[in-house]
Amino acid sequence: MISSRPDLAAVLAFACAALFTALIVPLVRRMGLRWGLIDQPDARKQHTAPMVRLGGVGIVAGFVLALLLIWWLGGFVALPPLQDAQIWTTLAGALCFFVIGLADDLFALPPLPRLAGQLLVAMAVWSQGVRIGAIDLPFNPFGGAPGAIELSDGLSLLTTVIWLVGITNAINWLDGLDGLAAGVSGIAAVGLLSVSYSLNQPAPGLLAAALAGSCLGFLRHNFNPARIFMGDGGSYFLGFALAAISIVGPAKGLTSVSLLLPLLILSLPLADMSAVIMGRLSQGRSPFYPDRRHLHHRLLRAGFSHRRTVVLIYAFTQWLAALALVLVNAEMRFLWLALATAVLIGVVIACRRSLKREQELQQGQAGDGG
Repeated sequence: MISSRPDLAAVLAFACAALFTALIVPLVRRMGLRWGLIDQPDARKQHTAPMVRLGGVGIVAGFVLALLLIWWLGGFVALPPLQDAQIWTTLAGALCFFVIGLADDLFALPPLPRLAGQLLVAMAVWSQGVRIGAIDLPFNPFGGAPGAIELSDGLSLLTTVIWLVGITNAINWLDGLDGLAAGVSGIAAVGLLSVSYSLNQPAPGLLAAALAGSCLGFLRHNFNPARIFMGDGGSYFLGFALAAISIVGPAKGLTSVSLLLPLLILSLPLADMSAVIMGRLSQGRSPFYPDRRHLHHRLLRAGFSHRRTVVLIYAFTQWLAALALVLVNAEMRFLWLALATAVLIGVVIACRRSLKREQELQQGQAGDGG
């Protein structure tokens, strides 16, 4: 049984999820084309041809099939009852968020009904034990030894709902370029996998491993130039799964969680969402008003190509994940941070050099034309 080998179980979950997703997504694409379930291009979007936007079906199917295989092999057999309930609640909540997003993909739901559905599911998940019951601090603001600030039920509910819904929509709003949301979610899932295993939480780590594998399998068909989009169903599923895993995974107890780690890993999409909302509100517009304020839009306007923009955001996300490993004292943490820093610096230098060459080429062509 693989319950005695959590490292082997994680590798198997990752590989199977990647394989299943990569095989299922083309089938979903063919069905979408046959049924006319496509996303039409417009002035705000980057794609110029109609695209099937049901890739989330393949992501969810690959994820679930991989976990069913791990469960059949005994990967979850040694869970204590309370954490077993948390795992099932996480899966149920992620599937509910997927259904909300899929309904939007199929019927173009208005923003408020979508938000109401997300809030209801998040509250139901909280009631079943997936909750932020305390916030661990590295310092005590009132003096004395560091410890956890216990949250009342009302504050715990509010914090948990904001966290689950906020992360979900941050990933959803990040889904503006080919491969961006899937890649960032996959990197974040690998970070949560490492953090969960460092804190001796293998069961949430298995969820993170399967989630990372599903993202990789989907990227086979979604990286620029994409052949299919994940749609709101896929981004809602990934966002909620990451948020919930960060609660039941990087936990030092069954009711307490250090928010610093998942906040750090997911800080880029969260910061992007916050900046966009504040910008819209400052102009008297709805937070749901569609525009081109996102980080990837700004990088595109700065002259970066589609692929360079995505890779640059990947590099920064993996650096943040490596920094989180340092905070939890993971093995070889400084080696991973050094490698992540080298990757980030290398990507930044390569992107800037490539951008400079393109600008010089364009200037030369303009001079020849004059």
